[in-house]
Amino acid sequence: MPSSLRTLGVNEKARITSIDASGEISRRLRDMGLVPGTEVKVIGRAPLKDPVAVRLRDFTLTLRNNEADCIMIEKMEENK
Repeated sequence: MPSSLRTLGVNEKARITSIDASGEISRRLRDMGLVPGTEVKVIGRAPLKDPVAVRLRDFTLTLRNNEADCIMIEKMEENK
């Protein structure tokens, strides 16, 4: 069942299944490397849960919750 990146807990991994956005925000997310098939891991959250820090490929990126809501993911098991 697809869910958004916002629902992912710290140290959980997921694979991006789609970007549910259009226009400028869609282009911006894709320019940052957030494309379907990419593996991401949440490495931290601010005290009020916004923004969220994610690790993908070899870099770390922070996203606002409204941006994380646009990224649909499929959770991965720990040993994958």
